[in-house]
Amino acid sequence: MKNLKKIWIVVGAIILFIALSLIAFYNSLINQTQAIENQWAQVETQYQRRFDLIPNLVNSVEGIMTQEQAVFGQIAEARTRYSGATSVDEKAATATELESVLGRLLVIVENYPELRSSENVSQLMDELAGTENRVAVERRRFNDLVRVYNTTIKKFPANLIAGTFGFSERAYFEAAAGAEQAPAVEIEPTQPE
Repeated sequence: MKNLKKIWIVVGAIILFIALSLIAFYNSLINQTQAIENQWAQVETQYQRRFDLIPNLVNSVEGIMTQEQAVFGQIAEARTRYSGATSVDEKAATATELESVLGRLLVIVENYPELRSSENVSQLMDELAGTENRVAVERRRFNDLVRVYNTTIKKFPANLIAGTFGFSERAYFEAAAGAEQAPAVEIEPTQPE
């Protein structure tokens, strides 16, 4: 009888240890998921700052130059697609599209001395450059958190437990194909009127 009681105590202790370990692991996955969501919110904050600056830059450039209307339309279209995106992956993809179009606008600004000399354009360009640096930092932090989380849920036996509780791999923020190449912009010289 005493041996049976000891066996039950040992079995109970083992079950309690396993239950507490599962609870701790589950809570750590919840913490990691929330950290990823919070970091994505930081990325979106910087995107919002970028989206707030771009119309001012576009308006400043449009006031001086009307030749590149296609770029201005593409910027507006990319902003609209970003607003309509619902998932992190969709927002990341549309943000990358905007970066491509924005790169073409920056090339246009650099090719026109009268734009570079405009104090308003120059100030907006500086603010936009600072924002782009912030975006890069926040996206790197996001990817770091996703890497830690994905590594955690892929390890054995964590992968079994994570799958049971519905935790799945998260997508990294990745640059669009061809983003490593500078955009090419051909500008026709304006004819005096």
